[in-house]
Amino acid sequence: MRLATLKGARRIVVKVGSAVLTAEEGLNREIIENLSAELSRFKREQFDIVLVSSGAIASGLKKVGLTLQPRSIPEKQAVAAVGQGSLILAYEEAFGRYGEKVAQILLTREDLSSRRRYLNARNTIFTLLNWSIIPIINENDTVAVEEIKFGDNDMLAALITSLVEADLLICLTDIDALYDSDPRINPRARRLSLVENITGQIEKMASGIPGSMGRGGMLSKIKAAKMVSSQGIPTIIANGKVPYILEKIFAGEDYGTLFQPHGRRMTSRKYWIAFTLKPRGILVVDDGAKKAVMVNGKSLLPSGITAIKGNFDVGAPIHCVDQTGEAFAAGLVNYASAEIEKIKGHNTQEIAVILGHKDYDEVIHRDNLVILPQS
Repeated sequence: MRLATLKGARRIVVKVGSAVLTAEEGLNREIIENLSAELSRFKREQFDIVLVSSGAIASGLKKVGLTLQPRSIPEKQAVAAVGQGSLILAYEEAFGRYGEKVAQILLTREDLSSRRRYLNARNTIFTLLNWSIIPIINENDTVAVEEIKFGDNDMLAALITSLVEADLLICLTDIDALYDSDPRINPRARRLSLVENITGQIEKMASGIPGSMGRGGMLSKIKAAKMVSSQGIPTIIANGKVPYILEKIFAGEDYGTLFQPHGRRMTSRKYWIAFTLKPRGILVVDDGAKKAVMVNGKSLLPSGITAIKGNFDVGAPIHCVDQTGEAFAAGLVNYASAEIEKIKGHNTQEIAVILGHKDYDEVIHRDNLVILPQS
């Protein structure tokens, strides 16, 4: 099954975490060398490689004489500024020994939340791939604040996987795979070789396995896998410290956990709406409206809205939730929150009377509405 899933994967996003890349003295040069050697071999075999690499803050800690991550944002950003240079230099030297060129791309969520900048980033990465250069992408920790952070590089990797239209996402961490409990604590923890569907139970398992150095524990990797699965893209989570791990994976050996994909690829724009944009508010809808959107592919009308949470303007990204509070769709609104508050529960024909104008029949048009993956 693994070989069948991996067959035809020619464009790969590889995400490597801080726990894999760092050692007591700073960067783990041996890991970087081995990873660069493997990826260079794959590239020579006509694979397109995009690397999403953590490690800037972890690399900078030692250089500024710290043993623990600072808590304040300015200190974290300063440490990242020191460490990012060392990180990209290490990759440049390692890949250079195999005749490969690399390019550094630093992003914040704000960069990808703008549709124009999203497309600019996409075009830049495609140009680098056409030039046979390996893009190395990281969150720009030097300038990112909480409001514009991805949260962790697992989320960034999932977004990049869709952005570059990749065939496979590989997340390399310091744990062998997804287990039913934390193997660092429970020696009887059972490894899951294959996950066909990411359910609430799977997410609960992952929530008990925190990360060691980086921000992203196992749960963030599962969420990333769930995101790309909705695009019809498989994910593998494996131990990046295992020698030749990528070659073993592509040989079909039973390493890590394979997450089978579900669904067909969304358009790039719909994926951008669903996952890249941070919701500014929530629309609570009744069961009839939920069915109309999810089953019948209809637009969201004001009559089906029962409550609004948050303050937002026209064009803002929001989530639609049902009466239990579960988010089932994301979209871009045609009316501001104050206007929706007035027209909720009313028929479309009443909008002009209530507001004094009617720009749209729908609160969210179906072209701007995306069904979210369900647990």
